[in-house]
Amino acid sequence: MSRLSVNVDHIATLRQLRGTKFPDPVLAGYLAELGGADGITIHLRQDRRHIQDRDLFLLRQTVSTHLTLEMAASEGMSQIALKALPDMVTLVPERSGENTTERGFNLEQEAGDLEQIIENLENGGVEVSIFIDPTETNVRIAAEINADFVELNTTFYAESDDFEKELEELDKIEKAANLSAKLKLGVAVGHALDYLNVVNIAAIQAVEEFSIGHSIICRAALVGLERATHEMKELIDKTSRQ
Repeated sequence: MSRLSVNVDHIATLRQLRGTKFPDPVLAGYLAELGGADGITIHLRQDRRHIQDRDLFLLRQTVSTHLTLEMAASEGMSQIALKALPDMVTLVPERSGENTTERGFNLEQEAGDLEQIIENLENGGVEVSIFIDPTETNVRIAAEINADFVELNTTFYAESDDFEKELEELDKIEKAANLSAKLKLGVAVGHALDYLNVVNIAAIQAVEEFSIGHSIICRAALVGLERATHEMKELIDKTSRQ
């Protein structure tokens, strides 16, 4: 059965808007777990615009499921990760000023920037995932540079403006997921997934984990984080069992 990892970055965004101590992403992680989350994800950005170092280290102490740290592939961020020791690091291509992560890695061009970072993290006992656009070339290179997981970027699927495009993008994700599993890579998916479009992805048997933040936190503003997490988890579980 697929796992759900809830990204709580937006809770930190609300806190940072006013420079207060609340709402606390550490408490949000606890509530998401109460709602059935199989893991918690945070993105510690280099500009620290939402999640702070303090959040990472407290979540490492309090998360009882699985903690994933998204971060840029830099030496400085690697040193922080090796101190905190999350269960997994997901390397993402981070651009200053972007509203959210805009793309997955193009490993044909960028693999060389990641190899040493991956080796250092894995030698320190941390599993490594790479956020990639869902192409078979990216998957094969991820396996070659010894990633443990890939996270397939679902943005193009989720934001498709017509049915044919949606099916085309869904097919790319399924092919990339199946190849990843064949190459012994763990398979996660994430970005722009919501309570409607997640169902088609959940039907892909090779997908092991869903990393979802924005839609869950938005729904939590109306119904509470435990319920919002439970509803998403139920959708994924129901579909993946079929």
